[in-house]
Amino acid sequence: EVQLVESGGGLVQAGGSLRLSCAASGFTFDDYAIAWFRQAPGKEREGVSCISKSDGSTAYADSVKGRFTIFGDDAKITYLQMNSPKPEDTAVYYCAAVLLYSDTWYSLRDYDYTYWGQGTQVTVSS
Repeated sequence: EVQLVESGGGLVQAGGSLRLSCAASGFTFDDYAIAWFRQAPGKEREGVSCISKSDGSTAYADSVKGRFTIFGDDAKITYLQMNSPKPEDTAVYYCAAVLLYSDTWYSLRDYDYTYWGQGTQVTVSS
């Protein structure tokens, strides 16, 4: 059974930094992708970034390009490094995963993902 557990959320000042973690279990091989989504109150869920664990390909929403970085390690943990966050980045951040049938993956569409974590709150103060 695949499980995703997020951690690292909290309160951060605008211009600071925060690192979110997504610990994945239940995958036998690295044939999956991980994405970060976020949802602010009253807004639709938005894809933030994704990474293929197979070939390392990544994608970012325009709103976070140059500020956020997605990367992983050998322990099946995927991180979202949030640098220079802005108040508009305040949201519940979710980790999601999907099994891959190709190495490269660039989707930030929530309906492409099968497995979801419970979410972690990120609040950016001005």
